[in-house]
Formats: sequence, C-alpha cells, structure tokens
Amino acid sequence: MLETSARLLRLLTLLQAHRDWSGFELADRLGVSPRTVRRDVDKLRALGYPVNATGGVGGGYQLTAGASLPPLVLDDEEAVAVAIGLRTAVGGAVTGIAETSVRALTKLDQVLPSRLRYQVNTLSAALVTVPAPGPTVDPSVLVAIASAIRDLERLRFDYVSYDGSGSLRDVEPYRLVHHGRRWYVFGWDVTRSDWRKFRADRVSVRIPNGPRFVPRPLPAEDLPRYFATATVTDQYRYRAVLTMYGPAHEVADEVPPTLGAVEPVDERTCVLRIGSDSLDHLAVWIAAFGFEFDIREPPELVEHVRTLSDRMGRSVRPGARAALGEPGAAERSTPGEGDRGDG
Repeated sequence: MLETSARLLRLLTLLQAHRDWSGFELADRLGVSPRTVRRDVDKLRALGYPVNATGGVGGGYQLTAGASLPPLVLDDEEAVAVAIGLRTAVGGAVTGIAETSVRALTKLDQVLPSRLRYQVNTLSAALVTVPAPGPTVDPSVLVAIASAIRDLERLRFDYVSYDGSGSLRDVEPYRLVHHGRRWYVFGWDVTRSDWRKFRADRVSVRIPNGPRFVPRPLPAEDLPRYFATATVTDQYRYRAVLTMYGPAHEVADEVPPTLGAVEPVDERTCVLRIGSDSLDHLAVWIAAFGFEFDIREPPELVEHVRTLSDRMGRSVRPGARAALGEPGAAERSTPGEGDRGDG
C-alpha cells in the first residue's frame, strides 16, 4: 500500500489523466478502500484542487477547473515533453508565444529534477529553431474559435481574402487546424453551403457567436489528409495527380507538406497531389523530385511536359535548333568558328 503522500500524488495524477473516475476504480488503482479514497479527495480539496463528486453506485470523482491554477503533477516524460514544447514555441505562429514560453520555461526549469534538466538542456543546446516570417495569429482568436467548436456555436467573423477583399462569414466551425506554420478554421460555410478553410490570422471574430448548430458528418474520415490535399491543390488553377514510383515515405521526404500531399498505394508506389498556377512550375517540381512518375491529370500538364522535354533535349543536341530553323540558331554555330580573337 502506498504511503499517504505518495498516494495523494498518485490520486492526483489519475484525476488529471482521466475526466471521470468511479470511487471503486480509484480504490482499485490505489489499492485502498473507497472510504480512504473519499478522505484523500477531501485532502486534495483542502490543497486547492477542485474535485467534484458525482452520483451513482459507489460515487465518482471529477477534477474540474477552479478559480486558481493548482500545482500540476507531471511524470518524467510529460515534464520533458512540456519543456521541449516550450523551447520550440519560439518560432511559432502565435502572437507573443515566444515571450510567454520563456517565462513558463523559466518556472519549469526551477523545479525540474537535475536528471531531467540535463536531458532538456542537452537537447536545447543542439536545437536551432528558425522563426518563420509572416503574420501571426492572436491567442485570443484561437481561444474564441476553439470555444465555438466546443459549444457547437456558429462563428461569425470578418475575413480578409488573399487578394485583400473583405467579407462577413457565417460558419459552423468543426476543427482548428495547424498546418505548416499556419492556423486554419475548418468548417461549413452557411452562406456558400460548402466546406471551407480560413486562415486564422485573417479572421476577426464578431461577438456574440451565432446560434447552436447540429453537427453534420465531416467530408472525410481522414481529415488531416483531406485538409492537406485541399490546401496544396484546391486554391490553384492546375491540380496535378501523379503516380510516383517510389515508397511514400521517400517521396514525402522530397515533397514539403505545404507543396504536395502524398498518399501511399503499395510499398513501391504512391500518389502525389500537387497544385500551381503555372504549368512550368509543376513540370520543374515533379522532375526535380528524383522519381519516375506517370501524369494522371491534368491533360494540359502532359502536353506541357512533352513540349518542355523536347525543348530541353534540343538544348543539348548541337544543330537541333538550326535544323528546325529556330531563332538563335546562327548564334549556336560549331564551337571554334567565328571570332577567335588575337590569341
């Protein structure tokens, strides 16, 4: 049986890790009687932890939010994860997150055991975080969006599109998505009757929120893949689909997630979805990835790659342009002819 102080810490850890516990479950985990659990819960309350009792057979307990933040118990792996997260937040896309992270990390470093502080400092000494340029999003905006998602309330906000035009949006929010270094709201646009994504740094939330809504099925079970595909293709004029002859993980190493979405087919092939407003850009990108590939769509890209391939082939075949009578052929005469200088 655990000593009282160790048992209290164990009880607090269980309450923090799970939303609801029955008295019998806690007693079984701690190896004590339900009566002892009740006494320990009273001790936690006296220390400032807001533990609510619930009804039912054997009773139940729930750790809820309180008026002040009580001490937080973390195991070794959790403490290291929090410290690493705070150190890497410096390059984040949230306004003021760097300064806030430094303050929180200073407090955490003061209480970390020496063995854990050594691990964190070792990693920190080798870690370089490159802050990404561009606009950041205010934390209050993220909180407002997340609250509307939690409460199933329609979100009304002013939105600035990429071309600078503004509009008022009425959206059923379903997810707050962090993709690349951007934050997005993903939801159902009520006015346009379609699923849409909005950059959170371009959102100005209106208060109060709209009415509650009945959630509808999401457009895909694998929402991260759906969102990634939409982000890298839907906004562009040309949307290419290619079969890549290489393992998905190797192709993904060459294709940034902000540029293309990779879907595995089998151990040796995968599908790449990539978009651009320029066929030249698409052709150069897919050729530079270093894998054999087949273009499935669009047809314009097939013809453009064929034309580009012929053009590049002629650039390395002496006389090819002259044979076609193309401009500039005269200037591409046999090396050594023409003005040799006085040498």
